[in-house]
Amino acid sequence: MLSMIAEFLNWFGLAVFAATGGIVASHKKMDIVGFAMLATVTGIGGGTLRDLLLGLTPVFWITRPEVLLFCVAVGCLVFFSGKIRNAGYLIWFDAIGLALFCVTGAERALSAGAGAVVAVAMGVVTATFGGIIRDVLGGESPIIFSREIYISAALLGALTYVGLIGAGTPGDLAFVSGIVAGFALRAASIHFSWSLPQFGQ
Repeated sequence: MLSMIAEFLNWFGLAVFAATGGIVASHKKMDIVGFAMLATVTGIGGGTLRDLLLGLTPVFWITRPEVLLFCVAVGCLVFFSGKIRNAGYLIWFDAIGLALFCVTGAERALSAGAGAVVAVAMGVVTATFGGIIRDVLGGESPIIFSREIYISAALLGALTYVGLIGAGTPGDLAFVSGIVAGFALRAASIHFSWSLPQFGQ
């Protein structure tokens, strides 16, 4: 059951992150190739770095080219959909992707035999690195360098999942709990404009 849920959420998270890449491309008025590129690097960037760091080669999309085609398709869909690209959904789409990938990344690390600390770190990497690449290529200031609660939300989601697994909680419950925890913190920080203190303040 957990494997089915994880597979579905991986595809959903991939779609959400790829869509954010397409939305950034729309803000920069890129052509369809730019949309496809930003959608793809956003969707697979974090997972690629995670697999490389864990020594899982080839990385996940090498043996699953449908992942690349899916990201390209999402980018093209955003390109042709004015309603999506002109809406202010980017920050919320990104929050959903963040919550999903911080848990699926931690789950993959645990499945590869990584310890709890490394699994949490890989959850954070999976959830944030694609967005970093997206922002850099899109000419935006990476969100992790702002005062927003972003990495902290990914960290909470991954910690919740890994901690519950370590405590013997059923995998399905731990999986959902991690996603809810990560999204709840990120959503609250967006809604209430929470931020971390800056140095010297």
